[in-house]
Order: sequence, then structure tokens, then C-alpha cells
Amino acid sequence: MKSKTRFVCSECGYETRKWLGKCPACLQWNTFTEEIVEAAADSAPRASLPKAIPLNEVSKESERRAQTGIQELDRVLGGGIVDGSLVLVGGDPGIGKSTLLLQICGVLSENIKILYVSGEESVKQIKIRAERLSVNNGNILMVSETNFENINGLIEEIKPQVVILDSIQTVYSEQLTSAPGSVSQVREVTGHLMRIAKGQGITVFIVGHVTKEGAIAGPRVLEHMVDTVLYFEGERHQNYRILRAVKNRFGSTNEIGLFEMTQHGLKEVNNPSGLFLDCRAKDQPGSVIVASLEGTRPMLLEVQALVTPTSFGIARRMATGIDYNRLTMLLAVLEKKVGMQLFNHDAYVNVVGGIRIDEPACDLGVIASVAGSFKNQPVDPDIVIIGEVGLTGEVRPVNQVDKRIIEAKRLGFKKCLVPSGNKSSSTANIDGIELLYAGTVEEALAFLF
Repeated sequence: MKSKTRFVCSECGYETRKWLGKCPACLQWNTFTEEIVEAAADSAPRASLPKAIPLNEVSKESERRAQTGIQELDRVLGGGIVDGSLVLVGGDPGIGKSTLLLQICGVLSENIKILYVSGEESVKQIKIRAERLSVNNGNILMVSETNFENINGLIEEIKPQVVILDSIQTVYSEQLTSAPGSVSQVREVTGHLMRIAKGQGITVFIVGHVTKEGAIAGPRVLEHMVDTVLYFEGERHQNYRILRAVKNRFGSTNEIGLFEMTQHGLKEVNNPSGLFLDCRAKDQPGSVIVASLEGTRPMLLEVQALVTPTSFGIARRMATGIDYNRLTMLLAVLEKKVGMQLFNHDAYVNVVGGIRIDEPACDLGVIASVAGSFKNQPVDPDIVIIGEVGLTGEVRPVNQVDKRIIEAKRLGFKKCLVPSGNKSSSTANIDGIELLYAGTVEEALAFLF
């Protein structure tokens, strides 16, 4: 009997009988892969219908959480691991995903039973890493397996409270003929794991590879199926790693956790502001301190700018740690509203420490760093700059400015330049730090230079 094939979009899971260059659902190009259609199973008896519950009778009991003992991870998860949740951890190869999960095993295994399934490494290789991390407990059960039917049998036999699968792209189900890592295999295995997690109350961690663009490999529906998606970020040549939640059904998606990679595993960084400002050069033109907010955590970061006359016909702009388009917009504001002739100057802006700034509250700091490098005048090293800049040159107020000022005071800064729109808030009641208010970019630069 001739087998039938279908084409499935690797981004959204859209199915069609013929190959298409562009997916009509997600509008992505060259995402269709060919798969064999399985024969339809014999008709099975229909399952009983679930019972619908009125909204006013639904129990309001909060979900049960288990503290991992790793504060930075608990912060990102929203307070701990939720029973019966499905967590996807993604990141570049060698970034520390397996190390983090093995350290979680070392903390949780004192009270609960954990099944660690690896499809990429042998049990001996995992043991070597565990010894380096000082993880050694009889409640951690290791197995190297890629057949999902065998993994499911182990879960039913062992009945663990936590299951870790490394990685989802290596596991296959015998019910499908497609290769491991294909769209149908990833979707089918993840669906079974979700039913196991919800039906038996088991917390499941799955590791996902990422593509060269930085997105988790496999169908986009994979991220929709899980409860939480965590991205492990960082440069391989740097020691610091950022754990960021891009989806969390049980907490905020704005929180980040900061770790330092050492020879004994990942070490929590509880004071990121002090870490990033520890080696900054004072009294140098182009260096300023800004106050960013990641979720509920304020962080002071150093923004550096270098402005030099260009030797080319078109000036070059380069941004590291901030959005390139945002930088070009701020440079245009400096040219139009302040009168700085930057069209014949190259501009390079960098956020020290490998952190990426996404919020506009650091706009005024970027402008101050560029202006300081252009004028070759340093900014007062004891001042922190806060403010969003609009296209008309106005400095707009920012949210939660009190947390930013308190963090600046804690680290010993004497002054804060904040928007005039925040003057009516409680910032005036913070003692021990001088507040400077600016309504426009011109007023802000007059305070600084």
C-alpha cells in the first residue's frame, strides 16, 4: 500500500497536501516539511464528556508551589515550581541549560523523587557533571533514553514528582514514522507530556534547542502548549547568564534571573547593579549611569558612547544592548532639537555587561552619553539619569521611578536626573539624594554639562 504524505509548517503547524513556498497561516517562507500520514486507527468508543462547572462555583485555591532553593529561578518562575506544570527551557548550545536543571535536581531531591531523562548524553557523562556540581542523591534517577513509550513506562513505574527531559528534539514516538525532532514528533511528544503533567500532577521540565535566529527549534505551537517558556541568554565568552521568562501562566513575564557561570556550576548574582558598576571608569566622556527596571527589580547599568568624525561618506551607527532604530531616533533628536552636528560623526553605543535594555526609560541616558562623547566632557559620576525622550525633545515621565531612585541611593549615588512629570510623585520624600528635574532634552543637558 502506497503511503500518503503531507506538508506541515514548522512554525505554526499548518498542514497541506502539497508543498508551498509561503505558509498561508503564519506568512513565513520555506517552512514546509514533508511527513508521512499515519493510517487512521479503528474507531474507539467515545470518551465520556467532561462536566462543565459554573464560574461562581470554581474553587479559588491557589496553585501549590515548591521552592527550588535557587532564588533567582524562583523569581523568574513567579515564586517557585507549580505542581503539574510544563516548563520549556531554551538557549544556545553550551549556555548552561543542563547545568541549571542538574542543580535544580540537587536542591529538590532532598524531599522528592526526580526522573532525569537524557537523549543526548550517557548516564556516565551526567554523573561526571553531577560530581563537578556536588550533586549526589539517591532520589535522582538517571536514564539515557529516546523512545517515548519507554520513558512513559518509566514514569508510570517510578511515579516521580519531577521529570526532566533533555532534550525534546531527541525523543521520538513509535506511533509516528517521522524522524526525531520533526514537527509531528515534537508536537506529539509534548502533547503526551502535557497530559502526564496535568493528569498526574507531575512537574515536567523539557529542554529545547534553538535555531541560529535564537528561537526554539521546532513548531511554534510547542511554545503555546507549555505553561512556561524560559530562555537562557548570554555570551559564551562571558561568565554571566540571564534567565528570562517569555511566557508564564503562573507569574510575570518581566522578571529575569542573573547567574554567574563558575567551575562549580551556576552561582546566583543577588546584586546585579553593583556587579555591572564595579569596574566602571569614572570621569570619562561618554559614560553615564542609567536606571533600568526588569519586572520588579531595578538595575543600574553603565551606558557608554563613542562619537568620532567619520572617514566615510555616510556616518556609521552601531548599537550593542539597545535597539538600533531607537538609537538612530535619539541621534535625530540631538541633531534637530539640540543642534549637534552628528551627520558627519560615527556613533557607537554599548551597554556594559551584555545586558539588553528594552524599556524607553533609558533614552535620556543614551542621549547624555552621546552628547558627552561629542563634547568630550564627562558627566558627574555620582548622578543617575532616568527619562524617556520623545520626538519633540520632551522628557517624558517613567513608571516606578521611586524604586529606581532608592536603588541609586543604596549604591551611594548623590544625584538623580528625573523627568519633570515625576515631580508630583513621592520622589520628593526620598532623603539623602538630590533630585534634578528636566522637562526637555536641552534642560537635561544644561544640568549635565
